[in-house]
Amino acid sequence: MAAGGAPMLPPESGAPHVLIIGGGGTGGALAHDLTLRGLRVTLVERGEITSGTTGRHHGLLHSGARYVTTDRAAAIECSAENKILRRICTGSFEENDGLFVAITDEDAAYEKRFLEACWECAVPARRIEREAALRMEPGLNPDLKFAIQVPDATMDAMRMPLRFFATARCNGADMRPFTEVVAVTMAGRTVGGVRVRDRASNREYEIGADIVVNAAGPWAGKVAALAGVSVPVAPSPGVMVAIRGRLCNMVVNRLHSPADGDIVLPQRQLTVVGTSSWLVDDPDDLETPPEQIEAIVRESGALVPAVAKAEIRAAWSAARPLIGGSGATTGSGAASGESATGTPAGHAGRELAREWRCFDHAADRTPTEGFMTVAGGKATTLRAMAEGTADAVCAKLGLVRPCSTNDVVLLRHTAWYSA
Repeated sequence: MAAGGAPMLPPESGAPHVLIIGGGGTGGALAHDLTLRGLRVTLVERGEITSGTTGRHHGLLHSGARYVTTDRAAAIECSAENKILRRICTGSFEENDGLFVAITDEDAAYEKRFLEACWECAVPARRIEREAALRMEPGLNPDLKFAIQVPDATMDAMRMPLRFFATARCNGADMRPFTEVVAVTMAGRTVGGVRVRDRASNREYEIGADIVVNAAGPWAGKVAALAGVSVPVAPSPGVMVAIRGRLCNMVVNRLHSPADGDIVLPQRQLTVVGTSSWLVDDPDDLETPPEQIEAIVRESGALVPAVAKAEIRAAWSAARPLIGGSGATTGSGAASGESATGTPAGHAGRELAREWRCFDHAADRTPTEGFMTVAGGKATTLRAMAEGTADAVCAKLGLVRPCSTNDVVLLRHTAWYSA
């Protein structure tokens, strides 16, 4: 039996070996999925597990409501994965629900479009009148007109993904943090593994693999370049601010299309507000602009007035791995065609889809065999991204191995530290 209680195909010495680059949520979920399918898995991460974007987001388990009018595919997938994650990660979420709050007449005029889109995307939503909303959340702006309740939730940005890592390792995956990929080893146009540097000992060595999957998030473009291929990943940073004190108990959103400073989220005895969006070339070169912190606090204060007067505990930025062009099958894990590159300079990133894509670089104009990239998506959709990518890996290897991750209850996050 696999960790978590589901049958697992034990990896045999001759089982195909998949090497995953990237120790964020997607890489961990993919390692978990592939081990359940009986493959040998090695995962390398240049830092600590979850030390990139995964450990830096605000911790929102999306209901899908945020994207119902702007990115229907992402909204539908978030709605479905929200339910699955609550089932396989029991105890990891504060199931506090969310409110989309109308403050202005413009917000109120958005209601009809929003509710219709929620219904079309299977996102449960119901209108809450002003007095009832204030009873549910006394800290809301008393001038609100009404609110709409949706099944958002709060999660710990690191602990939920650690459950995937812990379960994968228990089932045989080889996890190697502080192991940086410095080169991709190739024979002609076929990838046969990677050369890595152990950052603790500064020792370099090679790891062979039947397939290498690039799951490096906003760093996916840098990793792909090592194999001489390109992927249209547009790193899009956003600023988040932690406020001292728990100023609300539900996730509070502004009732309008996604914009800066329109989410207020409780995290234990803090309140996290955010976020902003811009594009960068290098996800290692992020700023936390003071003017964005000021704007986020100001806009969030329109939803929960106490935010504007509270002490700031911390501010940080994290880069989203958004897809910046065409060239892959979206949300399915199927192989892609030619990768496009780049995004127009100065693009704020709001218009880019939150969907995910899996690229099989054997389909590029200059085919590169044995190398795949998965990018995009949300923390809420990490399991679905892993399922689609694992499907593509198995198909490429000529294996018929069904996914079982939607039923396997994961080990607790503490198992990562106790194993």
